[in-house]
Amino acid sequence: MTVPRSVKAVALVAAALMLLVLGAALRPLFAPENHTQTAVLSETEIGFVHDMAAHHQQALFILARLSPDVDPAVTRLAQQIDDVQRTEIGVMLGWLRLAGVPPNSRTPMAWMEASPSSAGDSHHHPATPETEADAMPGIATTEELEKLSAARGFDAEVLFLQLMERHHRGGIAMAQVADTLLESGPVKQSARDMINTQSQESGLMTLMLGQRGAQPLH
Repeated sequence: MTVPRSVKAVALVAAALMLLVLGAALRPLFAPENHTQTAVLSETEIGFVHDMAAHHQQALFILARLSPDVDPAVTRLAQQIDDVQRTEIGVMLGWLRLAGVPPNSRTPMAWMEASPSSAGDSHHHPATPETEADAMPGIATTEELEKLSAARGFDAEVLFLQLMERHHRGGIAMAQVADTLLESGPVKQSARDMINTQSQESGLMTLMLGQRGAQPLH
């Protein structure tokens, strides 16, 4: 019996498709493809995100030690800072997770110290004596945190505003270096947003200190 031409044509097409599929499946065995994986974050971005997340965490430590009996205006400012910093911490940790990077910095401040613009920067204040070498700008000492925990009323307001204003100046300095080093991307934009937000809050805290007859820390 003669096979119709249409059937032969379908059979040939099917055979050709099978060969294509088989060839595609076997190709990596004989000619492995080199896929270049694009890094989610650069080393500078990772360094900045690591350290700024840690810097924000210390802001939360300061906020947690503020006495509840302070002026409501100070309480509102503290809550505003808390909301912003917690949100930014979540974003930064999310970036590290996407990049497959552990949340703890391996070499704190290395990315910033390598920048010429960081030379002669603001004083570094250690969070503990053991971390003095890795201190970030604006960080409060253990002694300062203990004083804030014990302070009440007017004294608590002044010390809180002084510590947080200095902390903001340190964060601004870090974000400015990141803005200078990074060419583009969401991390650079986040650094710029931090500069704007913390500069406004720093100005407000300086004003509030002036109203209380006090000056920012140096």
